[in-house]
Amino acid sequence: MENTIEVTSLRKSFAGAKGAKTRVLRGVDFNVRKGEIFALLGSNGAGKTTTINILSTLLKFDEGTAAVNGFDLVSQPEKVRRSISLTGQFAAVDEILTGRENIILIAKLRNIPKPTQFADRLLKRFGLTDAANKPAGTYSGGMKRRLDIAMSLVGEPAVIFLDEPTTGLDPEGRLEVWKIVKELADGGTTILLTTQHLEEAEQLAGRIAILHDGKIIANGTLEELKKLFPSAKVEYIEKQPTLEDIFLAIIGKKEDK
Repeated sequence: MENTIEVTSLRKSFAGAKGAKTRVLRGVDFNVRKGEIFALLGSNGAGKTTTINILSTLLKFDEGTAAVNGFDLVSQPEKVRRSISLTGQFAAVDEILTGRENIILIAKLRNIPKPTQFADRLLKRFGLTDAANKPAGTYSGGMKRRLDIAMSLVGEPAVIFLDEPTTGLDPEGRLEVWKIVKELADGGTTILLTTQHLEEAEQLAGRIAILHDGKIIANGTLEELKKLFPSAKVEYIEKQPTLEDIFLAIIGKKEDK
């Protein structure tokens, strides 16, 4: 299968106090296939956001090679930028503008024909039609994130970078974002997702890379990663619902009423 993202021996250091350098990426290697959801999993400071910023041309790297959608990051950065969209850890929406106005603004910047009609189609797709004329500042966290992702689709980018997209969301909002991400991948969009949440990677990703101390220490499908650990002892116990299960069940019952 064709690779949409290719990263080889990527290294990046930042200047620290008294001229000392802090090595953040120490030779990162991975690839992402076309139409795949690929999760970059790691704790705070592992280098996930640095990797995303490099691949989206916001940050220069020190050594290695990287290409996105067939374009080299060093020699063809403008073509890379035309191929991608980036959604950061926090929704980058203008809270004074309405949801519709936010999308229209981006559509005009990208020279999309009939921006108002285009915005209405995206608002409908993301379930925001009823709130289209309300200021984005009045939206819930989940609604802001949906609007943020909708804005990232303007221009139909081949690749979307999602940097911890469910940060700060409640369980309902998180499930909403997961549904949208899956739909995007089903439509052929390549998605590179960073997360700290094991469940998020498990639910969404076809393949998972674990980034630790600036290096990829494991990479593969969930089943392949499970084989790296000793066989678990089989015990039969009664499974108790998690707090999240209880919360969602209660909310669902109230909505039914």
